[in-house]
Amino acid sequence: MTTLSKSQFKPRALEYFRRVERTGQEIIITDHGRPVAKIVPYKVDPEQALRSLRGTVIEYHDPTEPVGLQDWETLQDP
Repeated sequence: MTTLSKSQFKPRALEYFRRVERTGQEIIITDHGRPVAKIVPYKVDPEQALRSLRGTVIEYHDPTEPVGLQDWETLQDP
């Protein structure tokens, strides 16, 4: 992880963005020695879409039975 002051970062920002993209190394930007920002590589989180669904299932009685079993004509009695 690299730490830079804002004055060091500003004139070469594009170079640092490309470095993060290329190496995956994070950069911390400081203001008067105090960390104020972190530049990290963007990563797609495949579980993000599922997090919004967590806790939304109210009841699920028989997880091994097909959904819509009553809708199958071949399973109906003649």
